[in-house]
Formats: sequence, C-alpha cells, structure tokens
Amino acid sequence: MDYLRAAVVGTVGAGAALFAAPIVLGAAGFTAAGITAGSWAAGMMSAAAVANGGAVAAGTTVAVLQAAGAAGLGAVATVATAGGGAAAALALKEALKSAAT
Repeated sequence: MDYLRAAVVGTVGAGAALFAAPIVLGAAGFTAAGITAGSWAAGMMSAAAVANGGAVAAGTTVAVLQAAGAAGLGAVATVATAGGGAAAALALKEALKSAAT
C-alpha cells in the first residue's frame, strides 16, 4: 500500500467523521436543547428509562450521546471518532481496490 495515499485517505476520513458527528447526533435527535420529541433519540431514551425503572442511568449509551449532542465531543470521543473515520476510510479504499482487480 502506498503510505502517502493511505495517510491522505486516513486524514480525509478522520476529518469527515469529525465534521459529520455533530450533524448525525442532531439528526438522530441528540441536540443542545435536549432530546427531540418523536426522534430516534426519544425512542432510545424511552426504552432505556423503561429498562431502568423510569430513569436513564448515567454512563448509558443514551446519556453519553445526549452529552455529546449538548456539549459536543470531548477529547476522548474526538480521538475515537477521528480514528474510526480514518479506519473506515482506509477499509473502504482497500475494498474498492479489491473490487477493481
């Protein structure tokens, strides 16, 4: 694999993931104003509350996604999102390369 090409593809993938994360969170219903009524996030919150006896526990997926939607990604989440985007871009590049041959 050409290392320069891999670095460029990984960097683009990381940047795209960081750009898309707040948009995807908002579209799912995790916003700065709270969880949007009738959204996918509202359904998740309802299910989590029912499963937990009426409250959403701290540290659950719903709580973490709502915190990211309200305050943005923290340092660890930013690194994880960038790494995931880079890995996904590189995997897509390799899949397309394999399909072309």
